[in-house]
Amino acid sequence: MEIRKTVNSVTSVANEQLPIFFSNQKLHRMSHFNLVSQKDLTHTLLHMKPSTCSLDIIPTSLFLKVLDVLAPDLLQIINKSLSSGVFPQAIKTTVVKPLLKKHNLDSSDLSNYRPISNLPFLAKILEKIVFQQINGFLALNNCFDVYQSGFRQHHSTETALVKIFNDLRLNTDRNKITVLVLLDLSAAFDTVDHDILLSRLEHWVGISGTALSWLKSYLSNRTFHVSIGNFKSKLIDIICGVPQGSILGPLLFNIYMIPLLQIIQQNNIDYHNYADDTQLYISLSPGDYSQVHILTKCIEQINVWMCQNFLQLNINKTEVLVFGPKEHRLQMIPPLQSIGLKCSDKAKNLGVMMDPDLNFDSHIKSIIKTAYYHLKNISKIRRLMSLQDSEKL
Repeated sequence: MEIRKTVNSVTSVANEQLPIFFSNQKLHRMSHFNLVSQKDLTHTLLHMKPSTCSLDIIPTSLFLKVLDVLAPDLLQIINKSLSSGVFPQAIKTTVVKPLLKKHNLDSSDLSNYRPISNLPFLAKILEKIVFQQINGFLALNNCFDVYQSGFRQHHSTETALVKIFNDLRLNTDRNKITVLVLLDLSAAFDTVDHDILLSRLEHWVGISGTALSWLKSYLSNRTFHVSIGNFKSKLIDIICGVPQGSILGPLLFNIYMIPLLQIIQQNNIDYHNYADDTQLYISLSPGDYSQVHILTKCIEQINVWMCQNFLQLNINKTEVLVFGPKEHRLQMIPPLQSIGLKCSDKAKNLGVMMDPDLNFDSHIKSIIKTAYYHLKNISKIRRLMSLQDSEKL
């Protein structure tokens, strides 16, 4: 809520430019969800992670053991929801459990906690079925951006990093300089505006009818409470954002971000996305700084778009790395600083520590430090474990 108050909320969904591909009359549209059979339901359940929430009436492990008995009733609930366009109100509550990011942090400082969201298992089953149908529909319509690797089949942080590193090395081999900008967003999943998201689903993707009604019902009237030990807070209404810890949330966020990628494309800037992690990069010949001004213009447009869509871009936390021959890199720093982009010696990108020389020294040191920390802890309890258990650790 605080982030939504600080951004410029001058939003006009009606005037938003529609994507070019939507004008294609052959575009498929989704007006309803397909009902599922008991066989489909069983197949979906067997491929789901058996997570359990404190709101579940019975533990998931027991639920799966008696699935044959419960399946007919469960199937009726799911198909009734899909056909009516209504997500059951009883499973719209999220349990949030705060966990310390590290055991040695001050437990009295709330910023040291990471909120972990748990949803009822029934809600996740229903989400999974809808996710499969929307995901297939988006693939059929070719709605996925080529350079969006977040939460997509056969895509990962690894595939995103391979693409980025390959481009950087190719540019270096051509004796070119590459400027990489890692944009930083604040709690992006929590500030998504529901009206804007529903507009994207309808006008950018092509979802309508009871399918759109179901998604509207899924997003609205949600609540959460914080649970610590045997204590829990009162229920709090959720008025924005995609549900944390959900199956559908990441996919909906990718749809929400589609226009941003169009802005980057219009500026002819190379990019790669992983959910809310956006990477912009340009290649320059030594002494040619013309592309820097285009990059600046693109970042300014992104910032405006973020404000209009209730997202907050942290310019101060946005990191810039320059790659290429060292003498040319040093010449590049002053022009970047003159437009407010501060260059870093290293930066973490999707879990990998990057440096201008691409030698991974910083990343290797970080891994060694983490490994040593865990090995030191294991050594304290080594005498209490068997050799087999020690080897596993």
